[in-house]
Amino acid sequence: MTDKPQIRIYKNRWFAKYASREGISDTALMAAIDQANRGLVDADLGGGLIKQRVARGGGGKSGGYRTLVFFRREETAVFAFGFAKSSKANLNEVELRTYKMAAKIVLALTQAQVDTEVREERLFEVNDDAQNL
Repeated sequence: MTDKPQIRIYKNRWFAKYASREGISDTALMAAIDQANRGLVDADLGGGLIKQRVARGGGGKSGGYRTLVFFRREETAVFAFGFAKSSKANLNEVELRTYKMAAKIVLALTQAQVDTEVREERLFEVNDDAQNL
């Protein structure tokens, strides 16, 4: 029996602050990526960029948050931006192009480069909250 490698999940500095302020748990982020890995992506925006809903604490996904994730199935996910549905409907063309370019750059990083970003606190690894107690 071979274990498949586990996806590495990160959040950038901006998203880490946003998640903390909004009370979005790492467990909720992991659940969103688990669904994406199973093909349940809310919106594939192309170029390694997906929009994935994350449940609000104590509520469901429909009233929760929208997140933009740089995503390579079963390899890497980086939460880049988040917003409440009520505050922003969709990305405009410039925002979409910008996030796609950023996804291309971030998803091309080697693991050593990602590790450097984590050490420099520009990326933060997402971990199961239960393991952090």
